[in-house]
Amino acid sequence: MSNATLPAPQDFYVRQEPHEGEHHHETGTMLGFWIYLMSDCLIFGTLFATYAVLGRNFAAGPSPADLFELDMILVSTFMLLFSSITYGFSVIRMDKGDLKGTMIWLVVTGLFGLAFLGLEIKEFTHLWHLGATPMASAFLSSFYTLVGTHGLHVTAGCIWLVVLLAQLKIHGLTHENKRRMMCLSMFWHFLDLIWIGVFSFVYLAGVLV
Repeated sequence: MSNATLPAPQDFYVRQEPHEGEHHHETGTMLGFWIYLMSDCLIFGTLFATYAVLGRNFAAGPSPADLFELDMILVSTFMLLFSSITYGFSVIRMDKGDLKGTMIWLVVTGLFGLAFLGLEIKEFTHLWHLGATPMASAFLSSFYTLVGTHGLHVTAGCIWLVVLLAQLKIHGLTHENKRRMMCLSMFWHFLDLIWIGVFSFVYLAGVLV
C-alpha cells in the first residue's frame, strides 16, 4: 500500500476562494466609481446653481412658460423612470443567474433610454426653430447647458449599456460582468435622480411659478 496521502479536503475549498488581490481590486473599482459619481454631483450642482442665478434673465425673450410643453416632458420623464425600473429587473435576473432574462431587461432599459433621448432631441429642435437658441438669453444658455449635459450622460449610459450587452453575450454572467452591471446600475439611477431635479426645478417651477 502506498504511503502517499491525499490532500486534506479543506485544501480544495481554500483554493476556490477569491484571491485577496481580486477582493481589493473589486473594492477599489467600486470606491473609484463612487468618487466619480460624487464629482458628477459637483458638476450638476454647479449647473443647477448657474441656472438658479440666470434662469430668470430672459433678455426680453420667451420665458419657460412660453416654451416648455409639460405633456411631452412628462412622457420623457416616465421613459427615464421606467428605464430605472427595468434595470432593476435585469439586476434581479442577474442575481438568479438568468443570462437571457438579464439581457432582455437591459435591452428594454436601453429602448427607454433611447426614447428619452429622442424626445429631448425633438424638444431642442422645436425650441431652435422657434428662435429659442442658447444665444438668445442667459436663461436659454443655462437651460441648454444643464439639460444638454444630462442628455450627454444618458447617451454615454446607452453606449455603455450596448458594450455591456456585448460582454454578457460573449462571456456570460462572470464576476467581472456582474461588477460592471452594478456600476452601470449606480450610474443609471444617478441620472434618474438628477432628471427628477431638472424636471422639478427647471420645467415644473418654470411653468407654474
